[in-house]
Amino acid sequence: MIAAWMETARTAIESLSARRMRSALTILGILIGIAAVMLTVGLGQSATTEITSQINSLGSNMLIVTPGGVQQMGSFRMRGGGNTLTMQDAEMLADKTVAPHIAAVSPILSTQGSLKSTATTWTATLNGTVPDFLSVRAREMESGRFFTTDEVSAAANVAVIGPETADELFDQLSPVGQTLLINGQSFTVIGVLKEVGSALSANEDDQVLIPITTFSARFGDGNPNSVSAIYLQAQDQETLTMAYQEVNRAISTAHQVTEDDKDFQLSTQAALVDAMASVTGILTVVLGAIAAISLLVGGIGVMNIMLVSVSERVREIGLRKALGATPALIRRQFLVEAGVLGLTGGVLGMALGYAGAAAISVAVDMAVGISLSAAAVALGVSLAIGLIAGVYPAGRAAKLAPIDALRSE
Repeated sequence: MIAAWMETARTAIESLSARRMRSALTILGILIGIAAVMLTVGLGQSATTEITSQINSLGSNMLIVTPGGVQQMGSFRMRGGGNTLTMQDAEMLADKTVAPHIAAVSPILSTQGSLKSTATTWTATLNGTVPDFLSVRAREMESGRFFTTDEVSAAANVAVIGPETADELFDQLSPVGQTLLINGQSFTVIGVLKEVGSALSANEDDQVLIPITTFSARFGDGNPNSVSAIYLQAQDQETLTMAYQEVNRAISTAHQVTEDDKDFQLSTQAALVDAMASVTGILTVVLGAIAAISLLVGGIGVMNIMLVSVSERVREIGLRKALGATPALIRRQFLVEAGVLGLTGGVLGMALGYAGAAAISVAVDMAVGISLSAAAVALGVSLAIGLIAGVYPAGRAAKLAPIDALRSE
């Protein structure tokens, strides 16, 4: 039995080799489709992993409170703006009697800062915050130290900078102890953060951190109590939901708002991950469906080439049947030929998919991985497409009457 199948496979390969150009063009359709689907799925999975990693790098068990909310305007609902968060909100959330499951609170004031060292100018994000920033945002110091509570109380002109900012401003010099002009005002650099990379759209390594009181006094908008956002750290992953409820209830009560007219937005890492995963998942499905059209076209190409092959080999089929070949043997011959086309296209498509993933990884600086299971599925799909597309032509060949086939010109 095995010998019979081997002989059938050998005959199929010889038949396809005799029509190299036609076979190559047929394989190309499946090859492109398989590679496109593999790359689409790989990109979607890699994007989801990258986004999840970036969100997790923002901090541990983190909640984010930002100003603005959904407001009712007559019969319409719209998202309202304005800076509705204050330092009093942050101080309230730091109170264990109000939010017992909150471990640390870090209010933030943000703007763009014009920076100048001895010989270099640079623009980076300028943040005013408090010492708990390190804990909430899960950051560590590369060198120097972070500013203290006393320096916050004194509105000291001290700054902690990101590693990229340090490279741009001080090159090979040690930044700690250097003088830095921020929007024309002199600050002393006391520390440099460890590198973490980008998080979502923000470059976490290119920023300057100063005491929030210093920010309000030097660069504020005239309201010393307003803050741009409040970052909070829950005690652990298990208490994140309870912390969320405590924060939501506390701010709603303090601002005297309901769920329908809230003037703030509260999100968690899990919510951000789910939202981004949903978006990337939809994009992956849509792009995958578009890429799958290539596979459909490839399958139609296989069916077309097999129908042409049957038409060209009518006399051969009649002769084989006259010599004793059964309809099952003829059907098997053409099915194997179609399967070889599909399998060859699948193998080459896998190779192209892996090569494309490697090239894209270098081009976009993001690891694009294709799992072995996805590759195995792609190979199985390509083989199935070849076999399915070959069913009708094989059946047509098997039904030919020997006498009619031998009479065919």
